Amino acid sequence: MLILIPIGHTVNSAYGQFSDSQPVINDPSLKADLVFQGLRNPTSMAFLGPNDILVLEKDQGTVQRIVNGNMLPQPALHVTVATEGERGMLGIAIAKHTTTNGITAKFVYLYYTSAGAHLGNHVYRYELVGNKLINPKLILNLPASPGPIHDGGKVEIGPDKNVYVVIGDLRNHRTQSQNMASGGSPDLTSGIIRVTQDGTPVPNSPLGIMYPINLYFAYGIRNSFGMDFDPVTGKLWDTENGPNYGDEINLVEPGFNSGWAQVQGIWTPRGEIENENAGPLNLHPTNLVDFDGKGKYRAPEFIWFQCVAPTALKFLNSTKLGKQYQNDIFVGDYNYGNLYHFKLNQNRTALVLGSTLADRIAYTPEDAKPLVFGTGFNGGITDLQVGPDGYLYVLTFAGAIYRIVPVSSKSSVISNVVIPSTKCFVQIF
Repeated sequence: MLILIPIGHTVNSAYGQFSDSQPVINDPSLKADLVFQGLRNPTSMAFLGPNDILVLEKDQGTVQRIVNGNMLPQPALHVTVATEGERGMLGIAIAKHTTTNGITAKFVYLYYTSAGAHLGNHVYRYELVGNKLINPKLILNLPASPGPIHDGGKVEIGPDKNVYVVIGDLRNHRTQSQNMASGGSPDLTSGIIRVTQDGTPVPNSPLGIMYPINLYFAYGIRNSFGMDFDPVTGKLWDTENGPNYGDEINLVEPGFNSGWAQVQGIWTPRGEIENENAGPLNLHPTNLVDFDGKGKYRAPEFIWFQCVAPTALKFLNSTKLGKQYQNDIFVGDYNYGNLYHFKLNQNRTALVLGSTLADRIAYTPEDAKPLVFGTGFNGGITDLQVGPDGYLYVLTFAGAIYRIVPVSSKSSVISNVVIPSTKCFVQIF
C-alpha cells in the first residue's frame, strides 16, 4: 500500500503510535535498548561482527559502518543512486569466502538503483578491505522501469550459499511473471531471483533452463521488503505488500507462485492499477501462469486485510530472549511501527495463530493485537537482524537501531552523532 508519512512527525493509529518515546515490548521481561540514532532513512543492515554493523542509507547512496555504537567518520561506500519513490540503496547481505592466500574474508552484496542514463536495479559484490568496500563486480542486472516504486530490494544468502534477491512489479508492469499469459516473457520482475555468489545461474532451476526464467526461484510477487530462511528446515519465507488490502506472509517453496496480479491475499484485485481493492474471493485461482506445470501457487500463511506494510521477516535462531522465542518468526511493519511475533506448527509449514485467527486473516487492527510483540518503533521498521550476540536488532526508517534484550541487561552505548529527521514526506510501499 502506498502511504505518505511526514518523517519526524507523530502519527497515532489503532495499531501503535509513532513518537519520540522509547518503543514498548509487550513481554515485561524484555526491553528495547537504543543502540544508535542519526542515520538518514536507512533501509537495511548487516553484521560484520560483534558490535560492528553496516547500514544502508536510501537516498544518500551510502553504506555506513557503526562500531561499538559509533559511526565511522567516512562511509564504507558512496555511490550515486536514483532516489525517486522506492529507488535507492536498498539491500545488503554478507558472505564469507576464502582468498587465494587461504585467508577468510567477506563479500558484501549490495542491491541499489543506479541513476542517470544507466537507470536500473543492480546487485554488486564488493570486497571489504579495511573500512572500505572495493572491487565491485556486477552480479545481477535488474530493470527499474516503469517504477519508481515496487523495487523490492532485500538480499539474502541462502543455506545453499546462493544469493537470493527480491524485486516487485515496478509499479504496473505486466508480464508472465505477473501471471499475465499475454504479457510477454518474464523479465526479472515480480520474483525472487537466485544466482550463485559469482552471479551465474544455479543448476536445476525450478521453472526452466532458459534465461531469464532459469534465474527465478519464485514469481507472482507484487512487492516485498522481507525474507529469511528457517534455520530448522532451510525453507524460505517472505512478506509481501498488497495494494489497499491483503498484505501477506508466505512459505516460499521452489517454483512458488504468489498469484499477483490475478490474486492478492485470497481476493481478485478490483479497480484501476495502483488503486486496486479487494474483489471477489479467489480461493483456487485458475487463470495463473504455471510455466508448463512447474510453477505452484500456494495461498498465504497469513494475511492482514487492512494494510500494515510488512517489511523485514527474521527467524530468531537464538535463546537469548528466552527459549519460548527460539526459531520463531518476527516481522516488522512500516505503517505503524509494530513488531509482530509468530510461532510455527510442528512441521514448520504453517503459523500457529489461535482460534480468533483460524482463517489466517486479521481483518481489523483488533484482530492482529495478539500478534503484536512491540510497538512505538518511530518511523516504521525497515529491517530486523539477529546479531552475533544472539539478540534481535530493529532498524527504523527514522534513523535508529534498537536491540531487544532482557530488562536486566545494561543499556547499550548510544552514539553522540545525531542527524535530525527532515520535515519532508517520504513515499514508500
